[in-house]
Amino acid sequence: MIGKLLFSGIILFAAVTVQAEEINEVNDTSKVVDLDEIVVVSQPKDGRLLRHQPLSSTVLTQREMQMLGVNDVAQLSQYVPSFSMPQYGSRLTSSMYIRGIGSRINNPAVGIYYDNIPLMSKAAFNHHFYHIDRVDVLRGPQGTLYGMNTEGGLVHIYSKNPMVYQGTDISMGIGTGLTSHAEVAHFHRPSEKFAFSAAAFWNGQRGFFKNQTLDDWNDKLQETGGKMRFVYQPTKKLTLDMTADYQWTRQNAFPYGLYDADANTVADPSTTVMNGYKRQMLNIGLNINYKADNWLLSSTTSWQYLRDHMEMDQDYLPADFMHLTQLQKQQALTQELILRSHGQRKWHWTFGVFGSYQWLRTEAPVTFGPAMNDMTAARILSMMPAYVVSMFKIFEITDFNVTETFHTPSANLGAFHESTLSLTDRLDVTLGLRYEFSQVKIDYHTEGLVALHYAMPPIELTNRLTAVLESDSKRSFNQLLPKVGFTYRMDDSGSNIYATVSKGYRAGGYNIQMFSEIYQTEFMNKGKTLSQGDVTIEYTDEDYDAVDKTISYKPEESWNYEAGAHLNLLDGKLHADVAFYYMQIRNQQLSVMSPENNFGRIMVNAGKSHTMGFELSLRGRAFDDRLDWFCNLGALKAQFDEYDGYDGNSIPFVPSATYALGANYRMDCFSVGADLTGQGYTEWNEANTFGQKAYVLLGAHVGYDFGSWNIKLWGRNLTDTKYNTFAVESKAAGQPLRFAQRGNPLQLGIDLNVYF
Repeated sequence: MIGKLLFSGIILFAAVTVQAEEINEVNDTSKVVDLDEIVVVSQPKDGRLLRHQPLSSTVLTQREMQMLGVNDVAQLSQYVPSFSMPQYGSRLTSSMYIRGIGSRINNPAVGIYYDNIPLMSKAAFNHHFYHIDRVDVLRGPQGTLYGMNTEGGLVHIYSKNPMVYQGTDISMGIGTGLTSHAEVAHFHRPSEKFAFSAAAFWNGQRGFFKNQTLDDWNDKLQETGGKMRFVYQPTKKLTLDMTADYQWTRQNAFPYGLYDADANTVADPSTTVMNGYKRQMLNIGLNINYKADNWLLSSTTSWQYLRDHMEMDQDYLPADFMHLTQLQKQQALTQELILRSHGQRKWHWTFGVFGSYQWLRTEAPVTFGPAMNDMTAARILSMMPAYVVSMFKIFEITDFNVTETFHTPSANLGAFHESTLSLTDRLDVTLGLRYEFSQVKIDYHTEGLVALHYAMPPIELTNRLTAVLESDSKRSFNQLLPKVGFTYRMDDSGSNIYATVSKGYRAGGYNIQMFSEIYQTEFMNKGKTLSQGDVTIEYTDEDYDAVDKTISYKPEESWNYEAGAHLNLLDGKLHADVAFYYMQIRNQQLSVMSPENNFGRIMVNAGKSHTMGFELSLRGRAFDDRLDWFCNLGALKAQFDEYDGYDGNSIPFVPSATYALGANYRMDCFSVGADLTGQGYTEWNEANTFGQKAYVLLGAHVGYDFGSWNIKLWGRNLTDTKYNTFAVESKAAGQPLRFAQRGNPLQLGIDLNVYF
C-alpha cells in the first residue's frame, strides 16, 4: 500500500490544487508566500504568524477549499495531517480526532471557533459554514492562547468580512446521488464605518444507500439556513462585529448494514424504523475589539441554542428489538476577554479569561420491541425449573420500555496567559499557563417497566415490574496546564525549528446512556419473580452511590512533547513543515459499547496510553507558477499501556495514517487538477478484532474561469473504492453481530460560482 501511495504521489506531483487567489497579487511570484501573511482576517488571539510559533498547523484558503470541493469540516479533515472527522451517519455524530485524541460522545477533545466564537456543543460542529475566507487547524493543546480549552487541537474558521470584501457571491452545484447545494451571499459597505453581509443556503441529497425494509434512501438530507453579519467601526480603534446564524437540518441517518468482516462486505441498511435526525440551531455572537497603540482588547459574547430529535433503530435489523428516541434542548452563554500586545517587540503577550454556562435537557426513551420481548421472556423461562415452565400456556412480555429525562448543566471558567520572549535575535521562548475549572451536574428521573402476561390454567394474569431512579449529583474539576516552547530562527527567510512541552486536559462527566443498561440488568435478575406477582424495585442510598459510580467517568490528562521545523526552501519556492510528537495520556476517555449488552455507547477511562507520530506538509509552485502542488502526511501509533487486558492494543477509531497530495495546473483561464486522499488501518474496537484496511481515494477536477463566473466539473472516489467509515459490534439481538457504514461510492458533479 505504501509503495502504491508513493508511486501515485510521483504521478500526481505533476497534477492537484490551487493556492490562494490572493497569492497572484503578490509582487514576487517566484516565492510561495505564507498564507496567513496574505489573508486579511481579524485575529485577536494570534499575535504572530502561525508558522512563526512553536506548533504544528495547517492553513487552507477559500480558493483551495473551493477547488477541492470542501463544504464542511468533515471534508476538510481529509486534507489535513493527523486530522480525522469520519462520516458517522448524521450531523449529530461529529467526532473529530487529532493525533489520536478524540471523542464520539460527551466532551469534545477538539474545539471549533467560528469567527472567534467557540461552538460549545458537539452536535453543532458538523454544520454549514458560509463563504469561508480561511481555516486554521492547530494541532496539540491550545488552552494557553484560546478561551475554550482544547486537548487535541483546534479548528478556527473565518468567514468573509464585509469591511474587506464587497459584492454578491452565488454558488450552486449538483452531483450523483442528487447531491446538491446552493448559496447566495451579499457583502455591502454603505459607509466607511458600517458594513453588513446577508447569506442563505440550501443543501440536499437523495442518497446512496437504500433501506431494503422501508424502501427509502437511508442517507437522504435536506437543510437550509440564513446568516446576518453587521460590522460597525465608529473609530479606527473600535470595532463591533455581530453575527446571527440560523440553520435547520432534516435527514435520514445511520445507514448501517450487516457487516461480514471476513468477506469485507456490507449489506444494505434494513431496519424496522427509519433512523433519522432533525436539528434547529441559532448562534448569536458579538465581537468587540479595541486597538490601542501597543495592545488589543477583544471581547466575544455568544448565546447558542440547539434543539434536535434523533430516532435510532439500535439493533439495525428488520426484526424489532429496540428503538431509541433522543430529544435534546441546549442553550449556552459564553464570554471571552483577551488582552494582547501587538506590533514588533521583544515581548509578545496574551492574557485572557473565559467563562461559559450550558443548559442541557435530554429525553431519551428506549422502547423494546416484540423481538426483544420474546427473547427476554425466553431468558426468564430458562432460569425456571422445567416442570414449572411446562405449566405455562402463555408466557409473554407485552410491554418493555425505559423513559428517561436528564438535566445536565455545566459551568466552565478558565484563566490563561502566554508570553513569547526574544532571548536573542534568533531565539524565542514561549511560556504559558492556564487554570481550568469546571463543574458538571446531573438531575435525572428515569422509569423502567416490564409487563409479563402469562396463563397457568385456571389463572391468567398480567404482572408488572417497575423501577424508578430519581436523584441528582454534581462533580467539580480543576487543573493547571503549563506550556513551554522554544523557537530558533535559522535565517532571515522565516525558517525555524521549535520544541514544545504542554499539558492537555479534558474534564470528566456523566454517562446518561448507562441507565438503560442498569435497568436491563435489574430486569433480568428479578424478572423470574414476576410470575409470583407485581414487583417494585426499591433503591437505597447505597444503590444510588453505586449508580453514581456507574454513570461517572474521570478527567483525562496528557503530557505532549513536540519538536518540528517550518522551512522555506529553494529561495522561497517551497514550504516544508515537519513535526514529531509523543503524548503520555492518563485516564484516556474512550467511547465503547456498554459492556453487558452492547445497547449503546458509554464513556469509560483507560488507565494509561500513549501516542507517537510525525507530520509532514509540503507546498510549492512550478512551471512559471502554473502548477501548484501540496503533499500532507500524518502517521501515528496510539496504544493502550494499562487498560483491562487490552495492554498493547491500538486505540480504536484512530487511523494509523492520513495522507493527501495533489496539484492544480492553470493555463490562462483553464485549470485541471487531481487529488489523492486516504487513511491507514483503523481499529473498530478496543479488542482489535476487526478494522478498516488502509485505502486511497482519487479525485479530479476541470475548471474554466470566465472572470465574473467560473464552472468546474469534479469527480470523487473515481476508482469506486469500497471502504467503511464506521463499524460496530452489537449484542442487542442476543448474539454479537457487526454493522458498518460504507463510504460514498464514485461521485461526479458540476459546480458553478458567480461573482458580481
